[in-house]
Amino acid sequence: MKHFIIFLFFSCSSFQVSEDMKHSQQTSLSSDQAEAFARLALDGIVREFPNKPSEVQADASWARTPRQMHPAFYGSFDWHSSVHGHWMLVRLLRMGLLEPQTEEHTRNVLGAHLSVGKLRAETDYFLEKHNRSYERMYGWAWYLRLCAELETWEDEQAKKWREATRPLEELLVQRILEYLPKLSFPVRVGVHRDTAFALTHVWDYACTVGNSQLQALISKRAKDWYLTDKNWGWRFEPSGQDFLSAGLEEADLMRRVLSRTEFSSWLDAFTLPEFSAVEVPDVTDGHLVHLAGLNLSRAWCFEGISSALPMNDPRQGLLHSMATEHREKGLGYVTSGFYEGDHWLGSFAVYLTTASGR
Repeated sequence: MKHFIIFLFFSCSSFQVSEDMKHSQQTSLSSDQAEAFARLALDGIVREFPNKPSEVQADASWARTPRQMHPAFYGSFDWHSSVHGHWMLVRLLRMGLLEPQTEEHTRNVLGAHLSVGKLRAETDYFLEKHNRSYERMYGWAWYLRLCAELETWEDEQAKKWREATRPLEELLVQRILEYLPKLSFPVRVGVHRDTAFALTHVWDYACTVGNSQLQALISKRAKDWYLTDKNWGWRFEPSGQDFLSAGLEEADLMRRVLSRTEFSSWLDAFTLPEFSAVEVPDVTDGHLVHLAGLNLSRAWCFEGISSALPMNDPRQGLLHSMATEHREKGLGYVTSGFYEGDHWLGSFAVYLTTASGR
């Protein structure tokens, strides 16, 4: 029997809580969906092959298996998908959405992966000179999302996982602080390298852990790059294998760093047209199935943008209808039975349905 749990979530912002409550949005995730999404991650994060390492091999000694390189995050086809698969399981656990048997299994798997030794080995990998930009910034952002999820969870086992995550967390934060001032132009694409998408996660992490230096840098850089953007080129979206909207992710970032009034005015100039959900032509094609994720990411952007606008804003109706359409279309693709999408889409679905970014 299906049941639904309703949650309210708020992101760090400069607004008064009473004002945020007026604009909060309800989110729901059925227990059946939670179990199905958890199974995808539980199967994926312990599945070493097929795998796409995407690493630089400095010499022959670096011709290693995924598990040798990444004892914690070797599964789910690639490093970043493994990381956000772990995040998804932590989030489902923390929210109490898993059945007792699944919860026990999930804790056992996470306990085996999120250990001090394995995460130290992950850190050592990043310390190698030829790995300095490995997974920049998509994987970095998801790792910090994982850290943020563990940060305020008063669970004894989770506290141990949180301590184990700190060495790589500290290294990645330092690299972000060094990298963002050097980035002359943001990366505006609908796939992993998109700068705005990564910074939404890093901003939320900074808010959660109270890193004001990181917040200030993200705010400055976001305004440097995006504040004067007008009449975004929506006609060029999406590309054939996008799982993000570069324009909507930019808006999702700007609603974090601007006041409500400033964001509304910015969005007027940026423009927001009407979108229709997209069809996935082939769920067995690893690139074409990206479009399933595009539906999900568009939906969370619509909901995030809506949460930052006045309730009487004339765009609210359109945002609601587009979010609903994209949510329903995107969720229909998550458990297709094909690993090309199954190894990552569950995380996108949980990010959306649990309002993680809000």
